[in-house]
Amino acid sequence: MQSFELLSQKFALNFEKPHFPTEPSSLYQPNEYFLRLGGKRIRPVLCLMGNELFDDVNPDAWHVANAIELFHNFTLIHDDIMDKAPLRRGKETVHAKFGENTALLAGDVMLVAAYEYLNKISTSYIRSVINLFNQTAKEVCEGQQLDMDFEKKENVSLEDYLHMIELKTSVLLAASLKLGAILGGASQRNQSLLYEFGKKLGIAFQIQDDYLDAFGDPKKFGKEPGGDIKANKKTFLLIQTLETADPSQKKELKKLMAGNGSDKTEKIIQLFHDCKVNEWALQLKNKYLDEALVHLEDVAVISKRKEPLQELAQFLIQREH
Repeated sequence: MQSFELLSQKFALNFEKPHFPTEPSSLYQPNEYFLRLGGKRIRPVLCLMGNELFDDVNPDAWHVANAIELFHNFTLIHDDIMDKAPLRRGKETVHAKFGENTALLAGDVMLVAAYEYLNKISTSYIRSVINLFNQTAKEVCEGQQLDMDFEKKENVSLEDYLHMIELKTSVLLAASLKLGAILGGASQRNQSLLYEFGKKLGIAFQIQDDYLDAFGDPKKFGKEPGGDIKANKKTFLLIQTLETADPSQKKELKKLMAGNGSDKTEKIIQLFHDCKVNEWALQLKNKYLDEALVHLEDVAVISKRKEPLQELAQFLIQREH
């Protein structure tokens, strides 16, 4: 069994090749630019790990991993347009650098390239792989729409937010693992258990993301804290604060959210501390991690083969950036 780090290095080398034709360069060069911005490449490596949990890495797993990474980057290009984000990973977003119309087309052709990789896999797997890939793609779009809907809603329940995160973030992590498991010849039960492991891990991952945005060390996190706060994003922290704050705290929080003062972020983070949502978030994150690890434990393969995924799970939810 290979570690996440080793498989990441192998995937990075495999993924470095050009994925698009050279012409028209005005369409394809923006995508090559965006892919060079890098990223953690967690999802495609999860596909390889999900495969290797059951068998040696199937050559088709590299095609599926490429498709997953291209699909993920397609969603990021379009998310950046919707969020009007000027930067990603410290560099200009595609729409900021090349224009919105080009970014829309570049994202579309990124999705087409993902399906071209899926089309390369063995016919014995292709139906189940395409079905899961399509279902996941639809769910990610549903999650993004719900996220945008929540921006206009004054009150969002924790249950609603969890459902949105499950769709927007978790299902792609879960599907990446399950796609690998399909290629590894896993039983239906093992595929389902691995999917549930990925789903719960995805929720824990998002809780950590929300937590770092408010409480992360800027030197380690790579950006100033409070981006979600400035944008009034409904996060685990904000929803729980609105739920647990006393009337005066709730009134102050709503007033701060309605304004745009220089001390807005600092004061809201203080309210988070006062309502102890920082402690609550860590407990919730560990709850989902524990549930994820139980699903992984139930997968019917020898324990030794599960160790790389167990180590990765711990790393993802304890990361500081």
